[in-house]
Amino acid sequence: MTTLALGPSWMDPDYLIQTFGLIGILVIVFAESGLLIGFFLPGDSLLFTTGLLVADGEYLHTPLALVCLLVWLAAVAGDQVGFLFGRKVGPSLFNRPDSKLFKQENVEKAHEFFEKHGPKSIVLARFVPIVRTFTPIIAGVSRMNYRIFFTYNLIGGLLWGVGVTLLGYFLGQIEFVHKNIEAMLVLIVLLSVVPIGIEYLRSRKKSSASGAASDDPAAQAGGRGRHAKR
Repeated sequence: MTTLALGPSWMDPDYLIQTFGLIGILVIVFAESGLLIGFFLPGDSLLFTTGLLVADGEYLHTPLALVCLLVWLAAVAGDQVGFLFGRKVGPSLFNRPDSKLFKQENVEKAHEFFEKHGPKSIVLARFVPIVRTFTPIIAGVSRMNYRIFFTYNLIGGLLWGVGVTLLGYFLGQIEFVHKNIEAMLVLIVLLSVVPIGIEYLRSRKKSSASGAASDDPAAQAGGRGRHAKR
């Protein structure tokens, strides 16, 4: 199977799977789920390609059920490590200086995401690149109840890890999809960044609305008038 290299060859899911096999898949899923250095890894496209290759049977000969189980366990274990790391590091994470593999803005995005969605962010973040790596760490920093975290972690790992893999497996048996692997991988990558785009547009809209309100003398006067009546 030949796929389009979406960046360097070592970031191409097909190359990674052919080179490192199932063990490589599990290591990448684990790292992207909760290690600070894993935010740049191709999680969504990797899982989708895993499903495709299991269906194809050329590079992955492991039964689908076992692949899904191991991917689920790797995803859950990654989040667990991230959560425990966050608990240990604590608020000092927000003071950590930027480096090539660490950007403070990624922590802030994950924190905003966590604050907005609460416990369910552990599930939702699975489908948002970069955010999914930092959210379990932020949950640990925030001292989220461990039982609640673990429950949502199990659900999120199942929906993302198993769900995306199964999607690749079943779509991989459709001839049109099989003949247009490159386009499908590009689509998966684009879909994975849609949530980020939506959040960005929402934040810009809110900023514009709040800015317009603060610049509107009539609105300010009305607000002062209401306060005065009270």
